[in-house]
Amino acid sequence: MTGLLGNSLLEICYVIASITFILALKMLSSPDKARKGNLYAAYGMVLAIVATILFKEELSIDKTLNYALILGGLVIGTIFGFRMALKVQMTAMPQMVSFFNGMGGACAAVISIVEFNHLQHTGNFDPGMTIVILLGLIIGSVSFAGSIIAYGKLEGKIGDKALPAGQILNIVFLVAILGLTIFIATMNVPEQTYIYILLALSLIYGVLFVMPIGGADMPVVISLLNSFTGMAAAFGGFLYGNQAMLTGGILVGSAGTILTVLMCKAMNRSLMNVIIGSFGGGGAAAAHGGEQGTIKEISVTDAAILLAYAQKVCVVPGYGLAVAQAQHTVHSLEKALEEKGVVFKYAVHPVAGRMPGHMNVLLAEADVPYPKLQEMEDANDEMGSTDVVLVIGANDVVNPAAENDPSSPIYGMPIIKVLEAKNVIVMKRSMGKGYAGIENELFFHPKNRMLFGDAKDSLEKLIAEVKNL
Repeated sequence: MTGLLGNSLLEICYVIASITFILALKMLSSPDKARKGNLYAAYGMVLAIVATILFKEELSIDKTLNYALILGGLVIGTIFGFRMALKVQMTAMPQMVSFFNGMGGACAAVISIVEFNHLQHTGNFDPGMTIVILLGLIIGSVSFAGSIIAYGKLEGKIGDKALPAGQILNIVFLVAILGLTIFIATMNVPEQTYIYILLALSLIYGVLFVMPIGGADMPVVISLLNSFTGMAAAFGGFLYGNQAMLTGGILVGSAGTILTVLMCKAMNRSLMNVIIGSFGGGGAAAAHGGEQGTIKEISVTDAAILLAYAQKVCVVPGYGLAVAQAQHTVHSLEKALEEKGVVFKYAVHPVAGRMPGHMNVLLAEADVPYPKLQEMEDANDEMGSTDVVLVIGANDVVNPAAENDPSSPIYGMPIIKVLEAKNVIVMKRSMGKGYAGIENELFFHPKNRMLFGDAKDSLEKLIAEVKNL
C-alpha cells in the first residue's frame, strides 16, 4: 500500500509504537510490572517493523531485493537471539546484554556510513544532516567496540590492561575525533576517506576507554554504553524521519544516562572519570589480612540456630549467589524462617552483580516478593534493628574499607552497612577477593562469622537444620 493512505497509516503506527515504548519504560521502573513492560516494548517494535515493511514508500524501488534482505535479517536475528536467550544463564546475563548492545551500536554506525555514501552520490550535503551522520557514526562505533570489550572482560577472555598514560591517550583520541568531526562538517563535499578514518578512531577509542576498567566498575560501563547506543539510534531515527526509532532511541539514551549518573553516585565515581576511563580495579590498598585479625568460622548448625531464633534477618545477595544458582534456595530459606515468625528481607546494592539490576532480576526469577527487595538506603536505615545479616556472595559492596580506609580504591563508595546489625554471617567458597581485587575487612571483624562452602549447598543444609529446630 503506497501513497497518502500508506504514509498516514505508517505515521499512525509509529505514534502507537512510540506510545508503547513510553508505557514500557514507565512499567520497567516497577519490578512487578517490568515483565509486562518488556512485552509492551516488544509489541511496539513488531508494529513498527511490520508497518515499515508494508507502508514505507521507498521500498517500492526494488521490492523483491528489499523484502528478501529484510526477511533474511529477521530470520537470522530471530534464530540467533532466541537461542541465545534460551541458553543464557543468569550469571552470563551481563555478557549477553553487552553483546546485544554492541550489535545495536554497530547497526547505528552502519546506518551512518550508508547515509553518508547516499549523500555523496546525490551531492546534496546539508551541514545539519552531516553532523547527525557523524555523531551517529562516532557514538555507534564507540558503543560497539566498548561493548565487545566489556563482553570479553565479563566472559573472562580479556583482562584489565591499562596502557601507560592511558588517560592522556584517551583525551588525545577524543580531541582528534572532535577535531576531525568539525573538519568534515565544514567541508562542502566531504571525502569518504575521512569518514573511515573517523570510524577507525572511534573504534580504537571504544577499546581504549573500556580496556583498563576494573570488573567492579563494569555496571557503570554497561549502563553508559547502553545510553550511547540509545543516542546513536535516535540519530538514525532523525535521519530517516522515523518517529518510533527516534522516540525509542531518546528513551534508551536518556534512561541510560540517568542510570549511569545514579550508578556513578552509588560507586562514588564522577561521570567524567567514566568517560576518560580513569577508574577501575587496583589501587593503593593491599591485602592486610594478617594485620586485621583472625577469621572466625561458624557451623551450619550454629548458623541455623542464630537465624531461626532471630526476629529480623536480612540477606545481602551478590554475584556469588548467581554463580551458585542459589536464588531459589535462598527463597526456600526465606519461607522456612517466615514460618517461624522471622521477618525476612533482602538488601540490594545498586551495583551488586555485573550489571544494573542484576540481583533484582535474579531474585525475581525465584519469585521473591518485590516488597522484600530493599534498596541500599532503606536497608541501611533498618540495619540497626536487624538481628542477623546473611551475606551471600557479595564482597566489595559490604567492605568497610570504603568508609574507613582512604588508601582503598573503593574509598567513598556507599556500601550496605552490615556491621550495624547484631550479627553477620558471610557465605563464601573461600577467602578470595572481590571483583575490585582488594581484601575485605569485614571478614576479619569480631562481629562476623564465615560459613565456607558452595552457597547453594550451604543454604540447603541451613534449611534442613532450621526445619529440625
